[in-house]
Amino acid sequence: MEIEIKDLTVSVNDKKILNNFNLSIKKGEVHAIMGPNGTGKSTLSRVILGDNNYHVDSGDIIVDGKSILSLKTDERARLGIFLCFQNPISIDGITNSEFIRSAINANREKPVGLYEFIKDMEKEIKSLSMKDDIMHRNLNTGFSGGERKKNEVLQIKMLKPKFIIFDELDSGLDVDSLKIVCDNINDYLKNNPDTSVILITHYTRILNYIKPDFVHMMKDGHISVSGDYSLASQIEKEGYNKTSIQEEVNSVE
Repeated sequence: MEIEIKDLTVSVNDKKILNNFNLSIKKGEVHAIMGPNGTGKSTLSRVILGDNNYHVDSGDIIVDGKSILSLKTDERARLGIFLCFQNPISIDGITNSEFIRSAINANREKPVGLYEFIKDMEKEIKSLSMKDDIMHRNLNTGFSGGERKKNEVLQIKMLKPKFIIFDELDSGLDVDSLKIVCDNINDYLKNNPDTSVILITHYTRILNYIKPDFVHMMKDGHISVSGDYSLASQIEKEGYNKTSIQEEVNSVE
């Protein structure tokens, strides 16, 4: 999936969060977005998904050549856009299997067969080293932080989105769980090479597992510096403020 974000300006309660934000992502590319708190990283993810709490003042989000600004969140999801939340919500009264099967069937003319669905879900649960009963538990209810993140990746592997946004994927994951999650994501991307990714993070640790094609640093609601993986190493070494001095050197046209 190809994504182009053009001159996107977004506000919340009359406060500007994104300011003429621009980013182009080709099929199969992984783009890491780094930056300090409050610079608009999470806002970007929610605007792409169509969160009504954020007002698009100007600009556009174009997916495979067509604007998606007029589409509702569920319509964007049906296009293949998936947001892996920093803090996934819990829902009582609906099990994991019910939620995922309903989401799969929303994109099919004929519902997925129950046996096929259970077989696939059991396989992916095992690959993520999750407990067998996760299928029958209410969505994220009582889950640990690690279980919630693994559950998001389980949904990805079952729903097969074409554009994935990871918002602080490493939050709440211990070292072992992070490796399992990232191994599963890399496996998914290997088997679905046209899938595009935005990876939002504060730290370079996760970039040691999921290698980005491009790294961007956000400042004041827009991308101030772009480069390859070496930019992430520079940010880790120098911090955000000093790295921003190198804007003219590292920027990608």
